[in-house]
Amino acid sequence: MLKTRMKLNLKNSKILILVIAFLTVYSVNATELWVSNTGKDSNPGTKEQPLATLNMALRKVRDLRRLNNPEVKEGARIILMDGVFSLEEPVFIRPEDAGTAESPTIIEAAKNAIPVLSGGMQISNWEKAEAINGLSAGTVWVADAPKKAGSVLNYRQLWVNGNKATRAKSTKGDKMDRILSWDKTSETCWIPYNDKSVVFEPGMEMFIMQWWAIATLRIKDMEVKGDSAKLYFEQPESRIQSEHPWPAPWISEKTGNSAYFLNNALCLLDEPGEWYLDRLRGKIYYYPKPGEDMNSAKVMAPVLESLVEVKGTVDTPVKYVYFKNIAFEYSNWLRPSEQGHVPLQAGMYMLDAYKLKEPGTPDKAGLENQAWLGRPRAAVEVNFANNILFDGCTFQHLASTGLDLHKGTNNNTVQGNLFKDIGGSAINLGVFSDEAFETHLPYNPSDEREVCSNETVIDNLITDVTNEDWGCVGISAGFVKNITIAHNEISDVAYTGIGLGWGWTKTVNAMRNNKVIANKIHHYGKHLYDTAGIYTLSAQPESVIEENYVYDIYFNPYAHDPYHWFYLYTDEGSAYFDVKNNWVPAEKFLQNANGPDNVWENNNAYVDESVKTNAGIREPYKALLKEVVVDENWPMQEIPHFAAVELIGKGFDAETIKKIAKTNGVIDAQLYQWKKHSVLYAKMNHIEYLKQQLALEYPKAEIKTYDTPVYDFNKFERCEDTAMVAEWDHILLTANLVDDVKLQEEYLEYHDTQFEKWPEVAQGFCNANFQQLQVFKNGRQLMLVISIPKGADLDELNPKTTENNPRVDEWNEIMKRYQTGIKGTKSGETWVFLKKLNE
Repeated sequence: MLKTRMKLNLKNSKILILVIAFLTVYSVNATELWVSNTGKDSNPGTKEQPLATLNMALRKVRDLRRLNNPEVKEGARIILMDGVFSLEEPVFIRPEDAGTAESPTIIEAAKNAIPVLSGGMQISNWEKAEAINGLSAGTVWVADAPKKAGSVLNYRQLWVNGNKATRAKSTKGDKMDRILSWDKTSETCWIPYNDKSVVFEPGMEMFIMQWWAIATLRIKDMEVKGDSAKLYFEQPESRIQSEHPWPAPWISEKTGNSAYFLNNALCLLDEPGEWYLDRLRGKIYYYPKPGEDMNSAKVMAPVLESLVEVKGTVDTPVKYVYFKNIAFEYSNWLRPSEQGHVPLQAGMYMLDAYKLKEPGTPDKAGLENQAWLGRPRAAVEVNFANNILFDGCTFQHLASTGLDLHKGTNNNTVQGNLFKDIGGSAINLGVFSDEAFETHLPYNPSDEREVCSNETVIDNLITDVTNEDWGCVGISAGFVKNITIAHNEISDVAYTGIGLGWGWTKTVNAMRNNKVIANKIHHYGKHLYDTAGIYTLSAQPESVIEENYVYDIYFNPYAHDPYHWFYLYTDEGSAYFDVKNNWVPAEKFLQNANGPDNVWENNNAYVDESVKTNAGIREPYKALLKEVVVDENWPMQEIPHFAAVELIGKGFDAETIKKIAKTNGVIDAQLYQWKKHSVLYAKMNHIEYLKQQLALEYPKAEIKTYDTPVYDFNKFERCEDTAMVAEWDHILLTANLVDDVKLQEEYLEYHDTQFEKWPEVAQGFCNANFQQLQVFKNGRQLMLVISIPKGADLDELNPKTTENNPRVDEWNEIMKRYQTGIKGTKSGETWVFLKKLNE
């Protein structure tokens, strides 16, 4: 086994990432053990007489190492042949299985084989059911629920032909209902009750959205009163849900109350693709989708919560075990069914939580809440292990976390893997204030070996994850140090792409020198906001977020705040970060309650194009890209873009307008005025909704919007020197087009073809160092916006547009034919400057 270090050269970055590359060279002295799902554990483990289980192969290698057998002097290869290996118990890899750099233990697929370690069970012998819920006989199918030790197995997921089915629920498709109220004192919730076929059944649950998290609450009882129903919940989640302050159910006249649905009841089974497990009667029901033949369908239920456990101790870690091209499929997770699930953030659920009567802790004077957290199970769990490799593996059809590098892990590499169809986070890294440690305290253990460090997560595809617990994250790192997360592609996530850090604290702690570089993140925020492509928490000295490509966020129809989404987001306590040269469509960022010494530079759509082309998965792993999931049927959030809103009338208050703009997600709102005309110019989206809010405040005002420019010059796109300055001043002018339809059409035609027929005009703007020039039109009125470097003087720059450029003078003369002043201008006056109001 050769181990080399490669330098990752990233243009425009001073950061060199050290990536461990594993080049496998096998000695003739390395031992081989073959495993087949048709083998026998009594066999010797040759290719001709393979073993049946991975656990037996590990046992044989363990004995060889115990006896210092020279057969493993240069390593041991456990080769899994093609097929599904159904696990009766997790594969347990312990310190005695540890290899060395010269003698690793390699668990790999045979050539051209796809071995699957499965924690699932197939359900067969489906029959047509009697009439159910008003559906005719034979519409729903039924089978005997599988049992173990005489008891019906429990599970929360079901897959039909590799596609996750939907647990029977109260709403159709992707729709949700809205709660009516929440009473924290009685720990109850009122919901609308319009469908009289919905009746309380033992095991029924409520799935509710609350800000940046969801909660799963087991319903204890339901009391119906007219067109409303009151829900009571089981403990402990009932108390935790009502006592903890953040996140909580929201009540909002503006955006609507928290969205929810009920699920897990036979009375809710009414839509193709839904299923229900009746544990009392030992039956499982499924309503097939069109085209599904239940006589031949492969229906899988998860059984094991963990498929592989790599578990050492702080003094005797597991070392040098490599997984190559292995698939991990069908894991279970039952805690929500047994104790409910009320997460604080990133899927970390509260074991206890409440609001302090007197705020304040030694680390945070204003802190009002306390919480102690549990951690969801993972298909593959790694603790106290180093130099572990996952290369070219598949993590798929999993109930909760895919891969968890939890405590005491270091120098491990996760490279070139597929994470797809996962209920929780694809990858968790590091401690998240586990159980006995209050979650807002800075974690800094005296034994640094506990801290997840020197991990490399690189060239992985993470797609269609967080599809069960919407508040989980594509890649989620807690208290970690010297972590490198680079060149991954993340798509189709319900919340955030990459989360880095924990603790909500400015206090320096165990975290430092973490790198998030050259990742490609898109189609995120599908169900929850307060989100970003990349999100950070707490102080992390020497950490960098550089050269990532973040774009395309889903539109969230039930967001508590429809504008509270971002491309980059440094949240509470984030400190000592360099955030540089990230490509984003707009500067929609949030720096919330940050600590000191964060540096933000050149994060926009004008960074070098190589940032976009270099981000994401590289060779030899690009074949993974055929697996990328994007929900083409889901609406996309509108990209914030420059636009203007004009209010015409009297009595406008600048602070009120800016406040309304801020609550509607307007970026860098700037207000201008000329006589009765007040113009808000900024980057915004959903401009018509902003117009509605302003109209409510100023019902007598005439309000006009300027949303799409009829002419759009941008230096980055049109000039030889594409370097854009970081800060701009905007100069606004307005005029009318003449009252002649034919001349108006000529004016628009000139501007539509200017770059081709009058290139000298754009060259003049380049010569003057205009960063942008836009012309908007509403009716006859034009709004001209010239953006220049902050602090520059337009009177000094403007003459450069015509210097040695006579065609610009010719253009200006032609334009005079089409333009006239707006109402209120003097005779012969055309363009009027709007005065920028003080900041």
